[in-house]
Amino acid sequence: MAPKRIDALRVSRPNGFKLDDYDTADTLGWHKDGALAELEHVKLKLDALQQRLAAERRSSVLLVLQAMDAAGKDGTIRSILSGLNPAGVMVTSFKVPAGIEADHDYLWRTHQACPVAGDIGVFNRSHYEDVLVVRVKGLVPRSTWSKRFRHINEFERLLHDEGTRVVKCFLNVSKSEQARRLQDRLDDPTKGWKFREGDLADRKLWPKFRRAYEDAIGQTSTAHAPWYVVPADHNWVRNLAVAKILLSTLQDIGPQFPPADPHVINTKIV
Repeated sequence: MAPKRIDALRVSRPNGFKLDDYDTADTLGWHKDGALAELEHVKLKLDALQQRLAAERRSSVLLVLQAMDAAGKDGTIRSILSGLNPAGVMVTSFKVPAGIEADHDYLWRTHQACPVAGDIGVFNRSHYEDVLVVRVKGLVPRSTWSKRFRHINEFERLLHDEGTRVVKCFLNVSKSEQARRLQDRLDDPTKGWKFREGDLADRKLWPKFRRAYEDAIGQTSTAHAPWYVVPADHNWVRNLAVAKILLSTLQDIGPQFPPADPHVINTKIV
């Protein structure tokens, strides 16, 4: 089978979007050894483009990662960003809003964490929690969360218009693979710290979370801030897919090194 183009993961027709149309165990036509080797080449390309992005300082990239528990957000971040200059990458993990965050509108803390020109920002969970968790757990009424799809689209349009390219990945893991990974956390002393009692409660809400994700992705996958549904049952597929999506985004921006200052080109350092 010929490898699929990464564009096949993009939600380009959000009307009627269903997660069941995406295979969580899809290998995209890749083979593990080849994919692992290709990931290293992709990371070299990411490093080169990050250098240009930082030097040019005209644009930025915001990579949003959303997923059900144990889909591998942390692992994805470690895998694809390990070769980049940490000075130009900022990872933000959003928890339950508290203090000054809770005293502002729900997008305030998100905007505060957006990358500056020249940087790559990564959101480990994001503003989408405010149309997912709050909906599924009944923390706010429908009349409140249903308006937020429009807010989010307008917010992401603002970011795009001001130079931040927004790309969003849903790491699509199956319920059976999630069970295996959660059990692994319980059985492995080095992973037990990752497990929380709330994981079991959230697992019981699986159908409601899936429905909430379908609505969120369907209503907010736009030309300027697209969603990609990434198969996440195989870590090596997930990591290469997200790395390629990030690479494609940077290539589309096409950052370039600025020319040297003409006043110092012929300077001799003594």
